[in-house]
Amino acid sequence: MPTQRITKDMVINAAFEIARAGGMEQVMVKTIAGKLGCSVQPIYSYCKNMDSLRQDVAAQVDLFLQEYISSRLDKNDLFRSTGKAYIQLAEEEPHLFRIFVLHQRTGISSLDDLYQAETNPRVAEFIAGQLNISISQAKQLHLHMLIYTIGIGTIFSITKPGISTKEIYEKQEAAYDAFLKQALDAEKTVSDAPTRSGVLPPVRKE
Repeated sequence: MPTQRITKDMVINAAFEIARAGGMEQVMVKTIAGKLGCSVQPIYSYCKNMDSLRQDVAAQVDLFLQEYISSRLDKNDLFRSTGKAYIQLAEEEPHLFRIFVLHQRTGISSLDDLYQAETNPRVAEFIAGQLNISISQAKQLHLHMLIYTIGIGTIFSITKPGISTKEIYEKQEAAYDAFLKQALDAEKTVSDAPTRSGVLPPVRKE
C-alpha cells in the first residue's frame, strides 16, 4: 500500500482539530504527527516554526467563526442574534472561542482600530436603519456590545461547571437595553440641542 502524501493543508487541518479539542497549547509537532499517523518529518517540512503554524490555525478559526455566526443570524433581529451566536460559540466551542479572543492583533492602537478590524462596516449601517439612529451612534452601540459580549463570553467559556446560558442571555439583554438607551439619549441630545439652548444653527453661505 503506497504511503499517504502529507500536504500542508492536512497539517493545518489536523492542527485546527487538535486546537478545537484541547486548545492551541496542544498544537505541537508530535500531536499533529499522531493525528495524521505519520512521522514528525513531514510536519517539520511545512512548519519552520510553531508560531507560523499557529497563525495559520488562528486564520482557520476566524473562518470557522464567520461561518458559525452567519449560520445563526436572524435577519429580523440581526443585532441580538449576533450577540447570542457568540455566546453559543463560547458554549459549544470554548477552545475556538478563546483562540479567537486571545490571538494577537497587530496594527491596533485604539478601540476604533479594533472595531474597524473586527467588524463589517455594513453592520453599523444596518443597525442604524433598524433602530433609527445615526451611523455614528450605531457604531458605538455595536462596539459596546462587542466588548461586552466578548468579555462575558470569555468568562462563560472558562467557568466550571458553567454559568447557565439563561443567566448569560439575561445579562446580555440588560447590557443591550442600557447601551441602546445611551445611544437614543445621545441622539435626542443632538437633535434637541438648538431648541433647548434657544440658539439656531448657523446658516451656511453658499
